[in-house]
Amino acid sequence: MLRDILKIDEKLCNGCGLCVPNCHEGALQVIDGKVRLVSELMCDGLGACIGHCPEGAITIEKREAQPYNETRVIEQMADKGKNTIIAHLRHLKDHGETGFLQEGVTWLKSHKSQLNFNLNEVISDVHNHGRTVAAETLTVAAAAQGAHQHAHNHGGGGCPGSRSMVIEKPGDNGDREATGNQPSELRQWPVQMHLVNPNAPYFRGSDLLLAADCVAFSMGSFHSSQLKGKSLAIACPKLDQGMETYVEKLSSMIDIAKINTITVMMMEVPCCGGLLQMVKAALANTSRKVPVKKIIVGINGEVLQEEWV
Repeated sequence: MLRDILKIDEKLCNGCGLCVPNCHEGALQVIDGKVRLVSELMCDGLGACIGHCPEGAITIEKREAQPYNETRVIEQMADKGKNTIIAHLRHLKDHGETGFLQEGVTWLKSHKSQLNFNLNEVISDVHNHGRTVAAETLTVAAAAQGAHQHAHNHGGGGCPGSRSMVIEKPGDNGDREATGNQPSELRQWPVQMHLVNPNAPYFRGSDLLLAADCVAFSMGSFHSSQLKGKSLAIACPKLDQGMETYVEKLSSMIDIAKINTITVMMMEVPCCGGLLQMVKAALANTSRKVPVKKIIVGINGEVLQEEWV
């Protein structure tokens, strides 16, 4: 399966940074006078940054999608220098990717003698965000500690309103009592299909709820009866533009993120049928097949139809 990914021509890049605020995932940073893609994992290929490059240094290329391999990425990135490695590891930490962070640090440690920078300084910087500590006391686990809290406090570039994050729920044991003030079951951000990154950690191995925009406004029990325990993406097949991008993202969720199931929630109005067609189109392009449930919601909020398709 092909995937859109950013490509930067460093010979053309002048380091102006105009593209950086337009990367929704904060995957672009100016480092050593050049814009660098510090996280291929989080690049969604949307291309919002391209129109802001005055030198034409940024393009989108299609590559055969392979499972993300942190060892391969850190190996290719090592020769770009200390600051690029720090930015990459910080980005993994900021997005809660502690497993990939550990893989990257492990590779760096095993190739320590080949690096053109001091690895202890890199680990110290990533763990302490520039504060000086005794680097030799750090472990890989310590380097990953506090990732969630940092993710909420540091924007890392890009639009703050569309920055990916996992939303943790305290006391999530399934025993919440029904009250007049129902808690949200949303576990991620963003949720709109144009903004979601199919490679974000909250999609991996999850049960995906693909809902029409109007569903949550019609169904009072949407959070407790439908959203709980699921990842979420919302779309409007009548008003949204560029829905071929939605099909590509769903294909990535199925083949790369390996979602378990897809629940498609649509309103009873005819235009909502495009959501199910979008899922079917995505499945036609994937090597994996996942169960799909269709739920039709009435304008009054009741479930009119529910079936596996």
